[in-house]
Amino acid sequence: MEDFYQTLFLTFKLAFITTFILFFLAIPVAYFLAYKNFKFKSVLEAIVSLPLVLPPTVLGFYFLIIFDPTGTIGKFLQNFFDLKLVFTFEGLVVASIIYSFPFMVHPIQSGMESLPKAIIEASYTLGKSTFQTLIKVILPNIKPSLLTGIVLSFAHTIGEFGVVLMVGGSIPGKTKVASIAIYEEVESLNYEEAHKYALILLLISFLVLAIVYSLNRRIKTL
Repeated sequence: MEDFYQTLFLTFKLAFITTFILFFLAIPVAYFLAYKNFKFKSVLEAIVSLPLVLPPTVLGFYFLIIFDPTGTIGKFLQNFFDLKLVFTFEGLVVASIIYSFPFMVHPIQSGMESLPKAIIEASYTLGKSTFQTLIKVILPNIKPSLLTGIVLSFAHTIGEFGVVLMVGGSIPGKTKVASIAIYEEVESLNYEEAHKYALILLLISFLVLAIVYSLNRRIKTL
C-alpha cells in the first residue's frame, strides 16, 4: 500500500512540476510564433510540434544517448552541476517538459492569434511596452487558452508511458509513475492493483476536464 501511494504522489508531483515550468517556457515561444514572421518560422513550428507525431520511444532513446553519464553532455552535467538525467526524477522532468511542450504552446499560440490586433495596437498607442502588453493585455484576454494549455499538459504528463519508462525506468519512490505501475501490474496479471491506479487516473482526469469546461464557460460569459 505504501508503494501505491508513493507511486501516485510521484506521478502528480511530476505533472505539477512539469506543467509549472512549461507554462513559463511556453508563453514566450507562443508569443514569438504568433506575432513574429521570420525566414525559418516553419522549421521552428515543426520542431515545437515534433513530439506530437514522434513515437515516445524514439524521444526516450535519443534522450538516453544524449544524457548518458558516460557521454560528453551527460558527463559535463554530472561533473559541473552534479546533475544526472538518466534514471532520475530530474530526468523525468526534463523529458516530460520536452514531450509535453506542444500541448502547452499550441493552445496559447492559438489564443494569441485569435486576439484582435486592434487591442494590442491600442496598448502600444498608449505607451505600453511589449512586456506590459503581454502581461496586462494579451494574457488576461486569453484565459481559456491558458487554462486549456495547463490542463492538456498536466493530463498528458500523467499519461506518459514510453518516454518515462525509457528515461527513468521503474525505480520505486524515484521514477516509477502510475502509467508504468499499471503496465507492470497487468503484465503480472494483477488486475486488481492495476484497476486501482487506472480508476484513480480516470476519475482525476474526468474531474479536471469537467472543472476546465465549467471555468471556460464562466469566463466566456463574463
